[in-house]
Amino acid sequence: MEKAKVSVIQLFAMMFIFNLGTALIVAYGINAQKDAWLAILLGMCMGMVLFFIYYSLFRQYSTLPLTGYARKIFGKYLGWIIGLLYVLIFLYMSARNARDFGDLLVSSTLTETPLLAVNFSLVLVICYVLYLGIEVLGRTAEVFIVVLLFLGMAGNFFIFISGNADFHKLQPFLENGWKLPLKVAFRDVFFFPFGEMIAFTMLLPHLNRPKLVKRVWLSAIVSSGLILSWTASLNIAVLSVDVTKRSVFPTLVTIGKVNLLDFIERLDAVVVFTMLLTVFFKVSIFLYGAVIGIVDLFKLNNRQQILLPIGGIVIFLSMTMASSFSEHLEEGHDILHYYFMGFHLLIPLLMFLVSMIRNGLRKKDRSKPNVI
Repeated sequence: MEKAKVSVIQLFAMMFIFNLGTALIVAYGINAQKDAWLAILLGMCMGMVLFFIYYSLFRQYSTLPLTGYARKIFGKYLGWIIGLLYVLIFLYMSARNARDFGDLLVSSTLTETPLLAVNFSLVLVICYVLYLGIEVLGRTAEVFIVVLLFLGMAGNFFIFISGNADFHKLQPFLENGWKLPLKVAFRDVFFFPFGEMIAFTMLLPHLNRPKLVKRVWLSAIVSSGLILSWTASLNIAVLSVDVTKRSVFPTLVTIGKVNLLDFIERLDAVVVFTMLLTVFFKVSIFLYGAVIGIVDLFKLNNRQQILLPIGGIVIFLSMTMASSFSEHLEEGHDILHYYFMGFHLLIPLLMFLVSMIRNGLRKKDRSKPNVI
């Protein structure tokens, strides 16, 4: 395993940016209608519950990645297969996020640029950063979180100054009752992005202060969840529910409506650059998790040797996973939810229960008096 260490601030920066990811740009939680912001907050609370499962496993196996303690809990062979499935999921999610960014860039800014060129460039840069090590990625996140926050504050400032936001569009509160936001929170928000943070179980052994994992992880969930909730409410306040639901990238449309004195306008580049930052780190974390998993499962000595081949697989997957962007979105909304629910919730919960039962049996055996 790589010997580099990540600081608490660097881990928070990576988690915060990871959670924003593509959720900051798409119509996140909009199936809850005007209560999308509430569904996101409810999903955030569910994400905290999910965190405690991951955290309990980390406390028991603090020096091992997910693929390592899966073998400890489920046995050598079954645990190896489960670890390999997680590696494949990390690879797929890395490619999926690269495809999201490529489609946004091609459709909004670089309309004459082939999708392959965009995805190839993104993944190649990510492979270079990961070749230098996870510590370099952490320091990069430490710098770009400041840039990201500045862009966010500037975008919000211009939207308010332009007078496009009307928060009366969010009323009435709970128009459809609690059932709809709770359903959306569990089905759409819970696992994306909060469940996807399982990728960090591959990075936690690199943390230089493991005792602060709980504080850092929960802080990242709360801060990113509040920002996503605010962004969803702002999109509805500017565009209305119907327009937000029909828009593929509603945040891009929202910022595009800014026009101050015919001088400050066409701020689409702010959203595109924001998504570049968030997707860069999200793809990096998933790709790094896959690489670490492969090194752990196949007992390899050098992760750097497989970075480019794995990067090539990610590029290939990003180009072939769907024939069009609409098919890509449909696959994510309707199909992947049921597959990833098992890997984000059910398998970690099963690992937690098995490890608790084993620990209970060991304590019981130790407490028995020796009979001669």
